[in-house]
Amino acid sequence: MRQQSESSVSLYGGSSTAVGRATAIRAGRVPVAVYGLGKMGLPLATVFAEATGNTVGVDVDPAVVESVSDGDCPVTGEPGLPGAIRRVVAEGSLVATTEGDAAADGATVHVIIVPTLVEAGSPELTALRAAVSAVASGLDPGDLVCIESTVPPGTCEGVVVPQLVEESDCERGEFGVAFCPERTASGRALRDVRGAYPKVVGGVDTESTRAAASLYDVVTDNEVHTVADATTAECVKVFEGVYRDVNIALANELATLAEELGVDVYEAIETANAQPYCDLHRPGAGVGGHCIPYYPYFLIDTCDTGTPLLRRARRINDAMPGYTVGKLSEGLRERGVALSEATVAVLGFAYRPGVDETRESPGVAIASLLRDAGADVVGVDPVVDLDTIDVRPATMEALPDFDLDGLVLATAHDEFDDIDWNQFERAVVVDGRNALDESVGPGRTVRVVGKGEDDRFR
Repeated sequence: MRQQSESSVSLYGGSSTAVGRATAIRAGRVPVAVYGLGKMGLPLATVFAEATGNTVGVDVDPAVVESVSDGDCPVTGEPGLPGAIRRVVAEGSLVATTEGDAAADGATVHVIIVPTLVEAGSPELTALRAAVSAVASGLDPGDLVCIESTVPPGTCEGVVVPQLVEESDCERGEFGVAFCPERTASGRALRDVRGAYPKVVGGVDTESTRAAASLYDVVTDNEVHTVADATTAECVKVFEGVYRDVNIALANELATLAEELGVDVYEAIETANAQPYCDLHRPGAGVGGHCIPYYPYFLIDTCDTGTPLLRRARRINDAMPGYTVGKLSEGLRERGVALSEATVAVLGFAYRPGVDETRESPGVAIASLLRDAGADVVGVDPVVDLDTIDVRPATMEALPDFDLDGLVLATAHDEFDDIDWNQFERAVVVDGRNALDESVGPGRTVRVVGKGEDDRFR
């Protein structure tokens, strides 16, 4: 592991010019440690290695560290990442370790990107606190700590800074802390980290903001957008996710109204969005992933001010898998088949197309509800390991062998475009994503979330 040397440069509190800081970063004289080598952390560490030539990646999982150390990529579904890791590891620009204390001792910049989970409706900061402890063990005056993990607003001021002061030999004002949120989507991480969006930076003091801005000005190809303080930056990231959750909840509620009114909600939304002041999102079978379903709780649980809109939006979106199953049950009843006696295929368990991730996946929720109702559930997904899902796994080619009573499209993978729907003439089809077209076949009744007209292909 490369250690901090006498030529190492501190970004916080230094007197060098902006040009001098940028030159030092590119020359590897600003040693960086990235804590967390998961789906978001590994691409981030890779980009830091490309920019600085002197980055250590820290992870608690020895298998991840061994894989990265061998130049392999333990993260799947990220275009360009395997090759980029091979390059930076071969060059010595990226070194991986499980020894967080040693990495902290050798770094002047510490970047934390560990997950913030939600348990029983409350954000869980255990992983963040553990990473902060590792940083504190090697924290020196002049060091800069950047938090990229999405956290409840107030975390940098209320958790990170006090813990660093308590567990290190430094006082506040001797080191910098800034919130610099990742704005990254699975499946496009390298592109996003390198600069698909402006980089938001907010420090706990003016010098922290300046130091972090100088760092990310080198790392990202996009502009660096500084805000008033760390709490504002934390709000920016959470507000982005909350906006999407509330907007989707509105779309989902409009979808149920559209069905009652006998209209196509997608046509109505598309036309309404032609007005520049309207930006309605799309409804569907549910909201999944590691972001949108969780971020509202970063405000709901941590603020004294009431959040009835956020709570209502969460209830609406959480109810959509059940609403989708209800449409299937209704269609089966019309054909004299009880849900408890039906064999149903769920198509898609990834939370979005092409991404091998099932956290809060609507498809998983739909399968669970079907099992609870007594149905025999068959599962198909081209990117997810179905051994991790409680269904009878199948391939698209094998689906006709199951004598299906129903099919539910939960995730609109491109691979599902190739399904020969003529093989399932008696099955009720529920489209939870408005993704099917006339290829389903004339004469077939398709129930679509958000469409009042069920038999559009008749």
